[in-house]
Formats: sequence, C-alpha cells, structure tokens
Amino acid sequence: MLDTYREIETPEGVELHLRAAGTVSRALAFSIDFSVRVLIYILLSIVLAFAGRMGKGIFLIAFFLLEWFYPVLFEMYWHGETPGKRMFGLRVLNDNGTPVGWGASLVRNLLRAVDFLPLFYCFGLVSMLISRDFKRLGDLAAGTVVVYHERATRVAPIPDLPAIAPPLGLSVVEQRALITFAERSPRLTEVRAEELADLLTPVTGMQGRAGTQRLYQMANWLVGKR
Repeated sequence: MLDTYREIETPEGVELHLRAAGTVSRALAFSIDFSVRVLIYILLSIVLAFAGRMGKGIFLIAFFLLEWFYPVLFEMYWHGETPGKRMFGLRVLNDNGTPVGWGASLVRNLLRAVDFLPLFYCFGLVSMLISRDFKRLGDLAAGTVVVYHERATRVAPIPDLPAIAPPLGLSVVEQRALITFAERSPRLTEVRAEELADLLTPVTGMQGRAGTQRLYQMANWLVGKR
C-alpha cells in the first residue's frame, strides 16, 4: 500500500504489477510539458509577429491545437508518454494495463478543462487525493491510470570463462545471487569483487582472484553456457 502497487491479471493469466504515480511527480511532469508549450508559443509569436492579422489567426489556431492535442499525440506515438512524463518515468495506461488508445487519450485530455475548475486544477487535485490510484476526473472518465514506468537496465555480460557446474545443493536464491554477482562484477573494483568472492570460499574452495574466476565460471554454467 505504501508503494501504491496494484496487481492486474491479464486474460492470458499474466500478473502485472503497476505503481500509480502520485500528485507531485505528475505535477512536475505537467510543469515540463507546460514549459515546452510556452516555449513553442514564444517562438510562434516571434515568427508570426510580422504577419499581421493573419499571423494572429495562425497563432490562435496553433494555440488551440497545442493545448488540446499536444498530450494526445505524444501519448499515442510515445507509448503513453509526453516529454514531461518521460523525464519523470511516467506512462499513461488503461486500467487493465494495456496501452492507452485514441479514444481514452482524447477523453482524459479534453476533460482537463473540468479538472482545471474552479482554478489551478482544483477539481483534479481533489479527485487525485481521494482516489486510490491518484486519478483525476479525466482518468476516471477515460478509464486510465498514470503509472511509474520501470525502464529496462542494460545488464553487463558475465565475464566469458569456461563454464563449470556449481556444487549440488545451491538454492534458487543462491543461484540468482551468484549470477547477479557475476553481472555486477564489471562495476566493482577488483579488491571488492575478491572480498565478496571470499565469502563463498566454502562453495568455490578458493580465495582471491582464483575464487572470483571460479564464481564467474559457475555463473556461466547457470545461464546456460556449456
């Protein structure tokens, strides 16, 4: 509950764990998107300043399109993210965990006008504070939720050494720990890696650099190298 996690089971029986984004992160993301739009308005006003009444008309049309369709287009073509949301690791999804569609995105963004009432998104803020998933009125109407998006981290390859089977009796947790050590080793100093490897001397029967190398060999075996 503290992490605002919610579990969703897909029709295929796969459990998804989503963490709803709170008011602060969403406000910060909105401030970035608002700043982007303001910058575009400033640039447009400079470019259209010499176009007279036609320039004013073009500016008003651009203002309308940006205010209402800026988030919709980004959410559709950036997998539920706007520049602000991407900066803070947020993403818009349907309630069932599927990617948001055109209809839902249009509804949630057009209803920003209601969320803004009576001033400074007061209705939207109150709605988020009383909602379990921090939903503003637009999210409630569209059936969407804003969640934290965990980006995949690039895992360093395990040092390429001849694979050796580990001793029998290692639990799944111990095997996972051994693989994790091998994957993290490029980011460790040699002294620190040997210090950690020495803790597993009963498993490797070796110490120092030899023990570290033996753990790498066991990790290669565990990930399927033969």
